[in-house]
Amino acid sequence: MKIYPIEAGNFKLDGGAMFGVVPKVLWGQTNPADKNNKIEMACRCLLIEDGDRLILIDTGMGNKQSNKFFSHYDLWGNYSLEYSLLANGFHKNDITDVFLTHLHFDHCGGAIYKDSKQMLKPSFKNAVFWVHKKHWEWAKNPNIRERASFLKENIFPIEESGQLKFIDDEGPLILNSSFPFSILLVNGHTDKQMIPLIEYQGKRIAYVADLIPTVGHLPIPYIMGYDTRPLITLEEKKTFLEDAFKKETLLFFEHDPRHELISIKQTEKGIRMKENYSFDSYFSK
Repeated sequence: MKIYPIEAGNFKLDGGAMFGVVPKVLWGQTNPADKNNKIEMACRCLLIEDGDRLILIDTGMGNKQSNKFFSHYDLWGNYSLEYSLLANGFHKNDITDVFLTHLHFDHCGGAIYKDSKQMLKPSFKNAVFWVHKKHWEWAKNPNIRERASFLKENIFPIEESGQLKFIDDEGPLILNSSFPFSILLVNGHTDKQMIPLIEYQGKRIAYVADLIPTVGHLPIPYIMGYDTRPLITLEEKKTFLEDAFKKETLLFFEHDPRHELISIKQTEKGIRMKENYSFDSYFSK
């Protein structure tokens, strides 16, 4: 097995929304805001090469939306999903599996593109798209709170392509023979978000997705205003971080532009970052 970090683009979100009830004077220490109160965010995917399979975890937000749509998210930097794949020696047609932690647009938007005739098609024509069945049902009939994050142009074309497969195992921990990793199900951010837990070169890696968006969200009460069930997130983070510390788990961040991979330590204030690493430099040691 070999793993590649895949940078799919950078954007910005309102810092207050990203930290909920936490005062700016606190979250601003780790996630400084610009003049519009927005903080920098990444869309960082993970590519797992396992035998003849190439499994892509999440796809970023893609590029098919209108300029007006993207104007709300202040795109920055030069990363793109396709370029990052090519930089690692792969083409999007090489991908055999796309594993979507959940269907918010910044995690699945890159799964679908518009062709020259403005038709919506899968970006990965040879891949199976994996989604948790109950989350799929949740996303197809979105609640008012999440409606702006579940976009029909990202979701329905996957189903129409015939390339969709469901994971319907119940957790909280799923051991599924379809993947070379286990899956932790969490329900605070959205229903049935899937967190991959990967054993790699003698280390345990958690792709933390939106359970812990950035290093600034490590404190247990630091929870996004976007979470549908914040008190459940609170308990899920506590349980996850205690287990992660006990098992010396490395955290791989999807949304933190400055921290790709970290180790953690126990402090008087709770679990915090111990060291910050580049994925490639850590595993080339």
